[in-house]
Amino acid sequence: MFDVLIKNGKTEREQPIEVGINGNCIAAIAPKLEGASGQKEIDLHGHSYVSAGWIDDHVRCYEKLTLYYDDPDADGYKSGVTTVIDAGSTGADNIRDFYNITRDKKTNVYALINIGRTGILAQDELGDMEKVNKEALFDVVVDLPDFIVGTKARESHSVVIDNDIKPLLAARSYAAVLGHLPIMVHVGGNPPELQDILQAMGAGDVLTHAYNGKPNGMIDENGEIKDFVYDAYDRGMVFDVGHGTDSFNFKTMKIARDHGLDPKSLSTDIYHRNRENGPVYDMVTTMEKMLQVGYTLPEVIRMVTFAPADTFHLLNKGRLRPGKDADITIYNVATGDKVLTDSNGNTETGHQLITPICTIVGGTVYDLEAQRA
Repeated sequence: MFDVLIKNGKTEREQPIEVGINGNCIAAIAPKLEGASGQKEIDLHGHSYVSAGWIDDHVRCYEKLTLYYDDPDADGYKSGVTTVIDAGSTGADNIRDFYNITRDKKTNVYALINIGRTGILAQDELGDMEKVNKEALFDVVVDLPDFIVGTKARESHSVVIDNDIKPLLAARSYAAVLGHLPIMVHVGGNPPELQDILQAMGAGDVLTHAYNGKPNGMIDENGEIKDFVYDAYDRGMVFDVGHGTDSFNFKTMKIARDHGLDPKSLSTDIYHRNRENGPVYDMVTTMEKMLQVGYTLPEVIRMVTFAPADTFHLLNKGRLRPGKDADITIYNVATGDKVLTDSNGNTETGHQLITPICTIVGGTVYDLEAQRA
């Protein structure tokens, strides 16, 4: 007998699936687990989908900040997401505190450490290179190896002021020593120029906000993709959506898709304001936007499961396999109309509606339908 048995589900490819869970691990998976029973059984009657737990690799959830903050559980299990990765809210000075307060959360919480030691206490945390302290950063990475999964450099003018790509170059020099930790790079208003940022990045580094509609983005004034963007993609950089308040544009996303510049991962850059007031709202809405621009459900599910787990070396997550963590999202997909808004106020009507109905984190079942009732 399993602790939890998920019966009569289907995968994103419409194949039958059943999952047995013991403790905090997946114990068995098959189209049909013949003769199986569970102390708790979830019978989906062939209607609902089962995937590895969704992972959002760009959120803002250090609750003690004043600029960007949120409750990890509001961004996480309550919206179908089993794992969140905070993208640089904290640096060496405050990431230990962030770690401590996330231990009581139901959602799995990891962090990218901001190379500026203060984190985002102010918008311009990398305007003073004195805040980029190698020793302090290395010490905390050693202290929290199971929490810190990467580093973060925010490369837009409001953040770096007159330092251009110096913070990124510092992060790259650290990466030579911290070889297992990828760098996530935020792009925005220039200077620094996108071309210079991409030239400083390496294979496996993550370009977030990749599909924004800004002048310093991947699309030129004629609606064409800039040549150096192809070069970066071909060199193995990870393109991540990082929707956010200002960083997702339908037109950019469609042009990129038509030219083979598909995102590896799909993230929200969610925090309390754009969760409550939009245009982000939640991971589901971001996934629906990707369906609207032409990606298939299997493609989108991979972007929020295997892809971020692979990028950030979360080897026990993002996969439905025996022995992996029992992090699972159960959801429905229905036909209907929903107005979707990008970061520039452009709207499109989506026709596929995703609704998470159950989140399982480490074998613990959270019935979202009951919470909504």
